[in-house]
Amino acid sequence: MKAFFKILRMTTVPVLIIAAVLLFSSALSEMNTDKAAHDREKLYETLTRAAVSCYAVEGAYPPNVDYLIENYRVQVDTDRYTVKYELYASNLMPSITVLETPEK
Repeated sequence: MKAFFKILRMTTVPVLIIAAVLLFSSALSEMNTDKAAHDREKLYETLTRAAVSCYAVEGAYPPNVDYLIENYRVQVDTDRYTVKYELYASNLMPSITVLETPEK
């Protein structure tokens, strides 16, 4: 019986250490996922605000994202994000979608 408890004691510590490392890495991974979603949402909000500002100043929504980048100082990390910008008419709010570019 003593041998059983000795083996149990010797295996408990490594198992607890492994469990703690796995829990920590899982929490870290979830934080990165939350940050990525937050960054994507912030870019969407920035693009939307810039498009509305353009409409207020110029009387028309911008024709494309490049126009916002050039004239309204919007910064888009094109390596990280793909922006889908659809303008239906110059007086209608464009459809803006921000997607995370898959890693190569």
